[in-house]
Amino acid sequence: MRARRKRLLLIALALLIAVAGSYAWKQLSGSGLPEGFASGNGRIEATEIDISTKAAGRVRDILVREGDFVEVGQVLAHMDTAQLEARKREAEAQLRRANIAIGTAQSLVAQREAEKMAAVAVVAQRQAELDAAAKRLARSERLATSSTVSIQTLDDNRAAHEGARAAVGAARAQLAASDAAISAARAQVVDAESSVDAAKASIESIVADINDSTLIAPRAGRVQYRIAEPGEVRAAGGRVLNLVDLGDVYMTFFLPTGEAGRVEIGTEVRLVLDAAPRYVIPAKASFVADVAQFTPKTVETAEERQKLMFRIRAQIAPELLEQHIRQVKTGLPGMAYVRLNPEVEWPASLSGPLVQ
Repeated sequence: MRARRKRLLLIALALLIAVAGSYAWKQLSGSGLPEGFASGNGRIEATEIDISTKAAGRVRDILVREGDFVEVGQVLAHMDTAQLEARKREAEAQLRRANIAIGTAQSLVAQREAEKMAAVAVVAQRQAELDAAAKRLARSERLATSSTVSIQTLDDNRAAHEGARAAVGAARAQLAASDAAISAARAQVVDAESSVDAAKASIESIVADINDSTLIAPRAGRVQYRIAEPGEVRAAGGRVLNLVDLGDVYMTFFLPTGEAGRVEIGTEVRLVLDAAPRYVIPAKASFVADVAQFTPKTVETAEERQKLMFRIRAQIAPELLEQHIRQVKTGLPGMAYVRLNPEVEWPASLSGPLVQ
């Protein structure tokens, strides 16, 4: 009789433990949540960043390993820049040559301007000679009417006048040629200056490529994968490293139509991870899909419409992540609990201990 009572007591105790365990599981799994709450399972995710090459080249070295934490601006890897350095030296030589060409062209402009001044003087000289020849011809023509001068003298003065007129025309043509030569020399100066600008732009482009050959971290995070190794050749845009931005961590989960429709941006969410069920992580809804992510094959009844599932994203505050940066890990499964009614208090199972 005593043994029988003992067995009954043990059975009752086992049933009590089972009931308590079932109740606790329901509380944490969401099936036993009070009115005004919803839940869904998901995984911790984070924004991934690919560190890639801008131009094709060979990986010279990689300074980090998988799992390393990196800061903003930290140098992660170097690409080989031997060809870029050679191109830079070539462009610098072209720049020096273009600068010399500017000086040469400017000297040529000065020479052509001096030639123009000489041509202007020649035009003035020839014009004076023409004026003198015209006066002599006029006198000879007056004197020839009275037979004071010979016909030969008149003809000589007339020929000298025509020669002086032709000389003026030639001098003016030479002056026009000097103007054209000056314009051509100035065009050479402009061309040489353009060559200088082109060489400078080429150097700046090459320097930018050299700087881009040093791969740096755009954000603080953790190295997730080393996709390449030193010595490997990467195409333009080839991935070298993959980072996880630990300042942008969230959990994605799904809720049915009736519950998703009550979730607003900023709605309070609390996360419980399978790996640390004792701790509750506060978060806020940062995204609610405006279309269902998956649906039944046919949606014809109200009951079937309730089966539509909408994607929700619960964002963890960056300040909280920064305090626990070493413990943040992506891929961890867990549960997300959403408070649909802000006036309802959180149940005891989700009230603590809160991660702060």
